[in-house]
Amino acid sequence: MLVQSNTSRYTQLLKLKAKELGFEDVGISKAAFLEDEARKLEAWLHQNQHGEMAYMDNHFELRTDPRKLLPGAKSVVSLSYNYFPGEHEQKPEAPKLAKYAYGKDYHKVLKKKLKALIQYLEQEIGAINGRAFVDSAPVMERVWAQKSGLGWIGKNTLLLSKGKGSFFFLAELILDIEFEYDGPVKDYCGSCTKCLDACPTNALFAPYQMDASKCISYLTIELKDKIPSEFQGKMENWMYGCDICQDVCPINARAKAHQEPAFVPKEDILAMGKQDWEELTEDVFEKLFEGSAVKRAKYAGLKRNIFFLKEK
Repeated sequence: MLVQSNTSRYTQLLKLKAKELGFEDVGISKAAFLEDEARKLEAWLHQNQHGEMAYMDNHFELRTDPRKLLPGAKSVVSLSYNYFPGEHEQKPEAPKLAKYAYGKDYHKVLKKKLKALIQYLEQEIGAINGRAFVDSAPVMERVWAQKSGLGWIGKNTLLLSKGKGSFFFLAELILDIEFEYDGPVKDYCGSCTKCLDACPTNALFAPYQMDASKCISYLTIELKDKIPSEFQGKMENWMYGCDICQDVCPINARAKAHQEPAFVPKEDILAMGKQDWEELTEDVFEKLFEGSAVKRAKYAGLKRNIFFLKEK
């Protein structure tokens, strides 16, 4: 009689529960120092391609070795969660919002699910030590997701999944238990350069290379100062974030609408026209984006972006 090993059972429990909680894909890698990625990150930082994102330069050791984040860590679990919307903004002339920001703040939605997943594992396995991350800590999420087979890092520097595209959030669990580990998948970008060709600010200046300080997402969210005049007329009407390199990617032709109620956009947001956005008051901003990731830009930041578009 074949006896199932603990690692096999733990892996099965983890993956089945993650799918039950709504995660699309789950991959697992052995926790270890990211030697190659550490060198690449160091070079990228030295070239100052992170702009004003000073946090990228902090906690370098934590960012490149999950065992520093969780002593005794044995596994990094990568999970993806679809956010591709079934509805879109209705007015073509209106300033555009990145699709990930249509609904509730994904940090809170996914963190709750990750905590539920850890609690379930503790019930089934016993006491474990673990930490959950959703795009808010020094974890190289795309690297770990690639290592564990969720997809490959494409020429637009985003993680791409052959069957699903790239409109998904990534989350991680770092745990002190061993699982059956997954491996990477093939890069299917081939000779395609549509993302590079479409980038209006030349942030994607070469395949698999991004100068984040030129990215529209950076300019409209991370940059707190005035948007440099060199980007006037190049923003393609994006007021918060940017989906250009995802929208033109052939892999995203397979993207299917999410089934997450928390990510369903408010009808008022989709119906807003150009003049509505230009006349946006702080009270309306607070109502429209209650519990939304857009709050990160604050009212003043979003108005700055809208007027920058107006001045083109």
